[in-house]
Amino acid sequence: MLLVDFILHVDRHLENFVTNYGAWVYALLFLIIFIETGVVVMPFLPGDSLLFVVGAMSGVGVMSYPLSVALLIAAAVLGNQSNYTIGRYFGPRVFQWEDSRLFNKRAFEQAHAFYEKYGGITIVLARFMPFLRTFAPFVAGVAQMTRRKFSLYDITGGTLWVGGVITAGYFFGSIPWVKANLEKIIWAMILVPGLLVLAGAWKARRKNAAAARG
Repeated sequence: MLLVDFILHVDRHLENFVTNYGAWVYALLFLIIFIETGVVVMPFLPGDSLLFVVGAMSGVGVMSYPLSVALLIAAAVLGNQSNYTIGRYFGPRVFQWEDSRLFNKRAFEQAHAFYEKYGGITIVLARFMPFLRTFAPFVAGVAQMTRRKFSLYDITGGTLWVGGVITAGYFFGSIPWVKANLEKIIWAMILVPGLLVLAGAWKARRKNAAAARG
């Protein structure tokens, strides 16, 4: 319940933290974004809503816009790098390669080929999808996507996500209608991307099923 309350009322909690602890808020924000993107078991932290509220608070002068953008882009990029490294190091060891029934070499090779070909756009778009953005870099690591290619799209996606959402909050967060409906907006930021992912997965499954029957 405390986590749900923090997610839905992140504006009030963040404002209270700034009032009580001042510049330490930047360390807290860095930690939250890093953990959400860097620890595969922490996909439920409020990344999008938090960034939007940071932008809104920067728009009224409570926080620094350039510092927030720069620091949280760094947190997002480093978090993804951590998650990718965990997947790259532990993934094959969990499967124990050919000695394990859990490991399917053909599936592994297909996943590797997919991430080499389409992984870039997956990494970028996943930034805007709650839950998916936590798992995408881990899967890229397990699939052995090259570090160089992953890093390019990691930086691109992190910059677009953090910069875009904070900037949206900066310009629109202080609008009275937005402030009055912030809880609904946060719910939309959580649910809409998730529904789009589920719809895409359902369509892909139907397409694969139809191809298998054909």
